[in-house]
Amino acid sequence: MDLETLLTTLRAAPAFAHKADIRPVMAGLAGLDSGHLPLGDDAAALADGDDFLLMAMEGFVNEFVAAEPFFAGYCGVMVNVSDIAAMGGRALAVTDALWSQGDDQSAAILAGLREAAGKYGVPLVGGHSNAHCDRPQLSVAILGRARALLTSFDARPGDTLLVACDLRGRYRAVGDNWDASSDAPGARLRGDLAILPGLAEDGLCRAGKDISMAGPVGTALMLLEASGVGAELSLDALPRPPHAPLERWLRTFPSYGFVLAVAPDRVAEVSRRFQARDLAVAEVGRVTDGDQLTLSLGNQRHPFWNHQQTPYLGRPFAPRSPLSRQGGHHA
Repeated sequence: MDLETLLTTLRAAPAFAHKADIRPVMAGLAGLDSGHLPLGDDAAALADGDDFLLMAMEGFVNEFVAAEPFFAGYCGVMVNVSDIAAMGGRALAVTDALWSQGDDQSAAILAGLREAAGKYGVPLVGGHSNAHCDRPQLSVAILGRARALLTSFDARPGDTLLVACDLRGRYRAVGDNWDASSDAPGARLRGDLAILPGLAEDGLCRAGKDISMAGPVGTALMLLEASGVGAELSLDALPRPPHAPLERWLRTFPSYGFVLAVAPDRVAEVSRRFQARDLAVAEVGRVTDGDQLTLSLGNQRHPFWNHQQTPYLGRPFAPRSPLSRQGGHHA
């Protein structure tokens, strides 16, 4: 496979390219008080005594909601609890905003919301509904709490990049959605998510993101841009299902997937925690100084993105200073 062609295809993939929609929003909100952290993380963090309240929201593409209403409702909870876990937190409650063309159209979406809320053990406590819309639409918000934060802003040169995924699943009939959740028992799903706050609270990791529609490479790029660092990443090393073509996997949304930046002396313990739950985890690269993400495949190596020249989410490039790289790697 020609690496340069593969990377050109990835840059043009809608799920990857549509992250550019965030740029004008970031610019429009620049300078506002965004809580404990800058804009651009998986959830907002608000200091609450010694803990942090976490708030996030997900909206869904109308075509997806219409094509897979039950799974869209299910994802409303699933993707939000993943955002909270990616911040080192545990979910407290979700609310939804649901539009539909009549009550019958909303029934499957609500069934998916209820199913996922039960499996993930997070109460659905209310929201907003409108049954007089011309199409089904869905957004879901979540509240969580963290004792220690994982952020997108604390990757450091020298860190190892880990990717952890649940490969025990299947592609849905619509889109590039890998479903390792809807057929899984709730206790397993809750235990798998609990790894992330455990890593934060035990000081084993301080930087990470959950893998979004932008796939593992796009998610890594968002993390690097926020942290003001570069990286070298091997596509050969990415965990992926045996029968999933690499080109498709790079634009896949996994129901459970995280990119983590981990100090080298913590990699073995972090990996062990995922492996103990039969989750795939691999060292896929290392964080570097600079502003460039370089990808490799076999004996090919190619620059993929320079986020100083072309910010992915629109964050001004702020390289991590030497002073900020001193000291331990503790949450």
